[in-house]
Amino acid sequence: MNIFDIIGPIMVGPSSSHTAGALHIGFIARLVLKQMPSRAVIKFHGSFAQTYKGHGSDKAVVGGLLGYKPDDARIRTSLEDAVVEGMSYTFHTVDIPGAHPNTIVIEAETAEGLNTSVVGASIGGGNVIIRSLNGIEIEYTGNLDTMVVEQRDVPGVINSITGLLAAEGINIANMRVFQSKKEVGKAVTIIETETDLNREIALAAQDLDNIITSIYLPKIS
Repeated sequence: MNIFDIIGPIMVGPSSSHTAGALHIGFIARLVLKQMPSRAVIKFHGSFAQTYKGHGSDKAVVGGLLGYKPDDARIRTSLEDAVVEGMSYTFHTVDIPGAHPNTIVIEAETAEGLNTSVVGASIGGGNVIIRSLNGIEIEYTGNLDTMVVEQRDVPGVINSITGLLAAEGINIANMRVFQSKKEVGKAVTIIETETDLNREIALAAQDLDNIITSIYLPKIS
């Protein structure tokens, strides 16, 4: 643990959990789409549902979707900025049994029709855990460079992914595989690396057999 785990990141306030964490969840959704969405449906659960207006979580999550960082003063005007930039958004409250009290659901799409669904929890100090990506349960924190690979759940896929990274000199720190509960025969592999990744390596993974999509997520902490 370091001092930033205790006092939180440098940020626009009032709360690391309700502002910086909310922004990071929005920012991750933007990273998945690789661009600002044209439309976003944002759902707040638990304490977020009770306080998102007063604590600025609505402005923060939209700021994240716009690509703002936690210390960006434009967070205060993000709702207006989004309209200017052509992004529409709606806010809702939702009850998710068993979910962390600071949970946000983002359903977003681009003008080109790309879409994503992200469920994330703000766990304090600006830190987050993404619990679901496009309907598949995962765990992603943003603490390390990460590659999210959606694949067909068949033998040999993991070997081909790790072989690609080895050939590029990428050292794997953690790797987890999550099987889809909604779509039989699909899985997601989350790979966190000690060596810096880049978008080109993630794109190269898409050319491997039985890979559906590969997303590069840089560390955000």
